[in-house]
Amino acid sequence: MEQLRNKVALVTGAGSGIGKAAALTLGAAGAMVIALSRTGGEVEQTAAEVTKAGGKAQAIAADVSDDAAMRRAIGEIIDKHGRLDIVVANAGINGAWAPIESLTPEEWDTTIRVNLRGTYLTIHHAVPHLEAAGGGSIVVISSINGTRSFGTPGASAYSVTKAGQVALVQQLALELGSRRIRINAICPGAIESEISDNTEKRDTARIEIPVEFPDGDIPLTGGEKGKAQDVADAVLFLATDASKHITGTPIWIDGGQSLLR
Repeated sequence: MEQLRNKVALVTGAGSGIGKAAALTLGAAGAMVIALSRTGGEVEQTAAEVTKAGGKAQAIAADVSDDAAMRRAIGEIIDKHGRLDIVVANAGINGAWAPIESLTPEEWDTTIRVNLRGTYLTIHHAVPHLEAAGGGSIVVISSINGTRSFGTPGASAYSVTKAGQVALVQQLALELGSRRIRINAICPGAIESEISDNTEKRDTARIEIPVEFPDGDIPLTGGEKGKAQDVADAVLFLATDASKHITGTPIWIDGGQSLLR
């Protein structure tokens, strides 16, 4: 099925994990996929996989926290494809997890810059083109952390960015609704991905609060992490007309994990 034929979809952080799965899924649904990441080699591989599977894709290397870079990237999309219909704001980092007194201002700023500023810039530059296309869908990848779960020791900066993303989604749902632009958030729990590779944990055991969980702290799967595809399937739903009356809504994809914490 090609529900997204003739649609152009931008996926940030598309080099691996959730972003890559979303890019492949949207490509299989018929969209022209723009795979964007700071690391060019990774998104080139993603674009190649979309194409190999019979889809259409383009790779763009850009830092989502850089205003000029994102302006150029969105401009390139419009110059080449003439429109933009779907935006998946997925790019983000875990950053440093540490007690608040040892979390440095530089570490705090890095997490805020990538996760919050990057989401803002992606939407900021995309909205005029979504409006020009007659409307569209924005999907922001947030987290259970900062929205329904607060048990990760030292993740204060990360949690603030994830809570901020949901607040932004709900604010913009009203602002953008009259322009027929829907915006929703997906809040994954533990998902098999590479995001933990950019996590610096420092002295977190000292501030951890022990909690005894039932067997398997993800009830639906007996403790097994979700798959990136579980999130990608929800991205596809929110990108299509199947969700045409849904906006300003966070969706938790965690197998019930955050309800325990």
